[in-house]
Amino acid sequence: MTPKQRMLLALNREKPDRLPVSIHQWQQYHLDEYMGGCDALDAFKATGMDAAIQYFEAMGQFWVPDAEKYALQTDQWRDEITVVDPNPDKKVVHHRIVTPGGELTYKTGANRTTTWITEYLIKKHDDVDLIEKYMPVASLNKEAIAAEYDRIGESGILRGFVWGDQAGCWQHACCLMDVQELIIETFENPDWVHRLLEALLEKKIGFIERSLDGARFDLIETGGGASSDTVISPKLHAEFCMPYDRRMHEALHAVGHKSTYHTCGGMINILDLIVQNETDVSETLTPPGCGGNITEPEKVREVYAGRVAMIGGMDQFNVLTSGTPEQIRAEVHRLFEGFGRDGGYIMSASDHFFDAPAANLRTFADAAKECVY
Repeated sequence: MTPKQRMLLALNREKPDRLPVSIHQWQQYHLDEYMGGCDALDAFKATGMDAAIQYFEAMGQFWVPDAEKYALQTDQWRDEITVVDPNPDKKVVHHRIVTPGGELTYKTGANRTTTWITEYLIKKHDDVDLIEKYMPVASLNKEAIAAEYDRIGESGILRGFVWGDQAGCWQHACCLMDVQELIIETFENPDWVHRLLEALLEKKIGFIERSLDGARFDLIETGGGASSDTVISPKLHAEFCMPYDRRMHEALHAVGHKSTYHTCGGMINILDLIVQNETDVSETLTPPGCGGNITEPEKVREVYAGRVAMIGGMDQFNVLTSGTPEQIRAEVHRLFEGFGRDGGYIMSASDHFFDAPAANLRTFADAAKECVY
């Protein structure tokens, strides 16, 4: 069975020949520092894993490396960018967005492993007017996607995103406004929050209908960590995440795509809501050592009960990066028994890592190959 066949069976909640094993994304920092500068597909092959390649064009904005090169510009949304410090270890970028209705500003900092927001774009309620009227939505090059799909071939799957700083509406909003302030707004001005989320959803559904219809992806990522139950309560998730997520998943299904709902944080208290949002797959099944709260994989499997496939679960820091071969192998087998016993599971690091030795990744892959159905 090829890696692609194996992973597609798991995504379809079936049992392949053995446990598929992958990682969420390969970070350029890790490829440069630990994999000799090779690309992600070659890194998957070198470590013996099943490839899950992320396609980034037009998917993200501020967090994409050198994002200023790819900023969307229109006559009504001019992003005037100042690179205050180009040093990749302490990069600082300021944005001034000029629209016919007024101006917006935001700022970011970055190093070689990540990017963060130092000034948020939304500063007053009326800023939503400018987002609604003028914020442009990127388009995908479907021919380039098809070429990448063919390049990967049977080595694995090609993953995409829904457009935005984050794929989910709530999560995208948390990139435009400080999450603590947005949570307060859900209590003080809930109608305004819903207006913001509706504006983002309309743009995302438009992106799905224009750019993802006919695009050769195996899986589309939605969600994001800001919907995790370690960030917001299940009650807030039920009102401000789940209904928008479900409509987005319906739009993806309408154009023939499977979705994977990404909650890189706590999720044990929102499993039923993830089922209700009608996603096909749930990730990242994050354990406490990486900021999540999944301690008993069996409980997740019981709630999903064959209705939702699963990706993730491996502690990428305390096990995959610093664990011994024996610890890595033991954890792989524990997760397989907990999440994967009935199929529908791809073993994966729960999210990004930066300093995992290549030898540990090979041990990870080899241990998963011992887990057969």
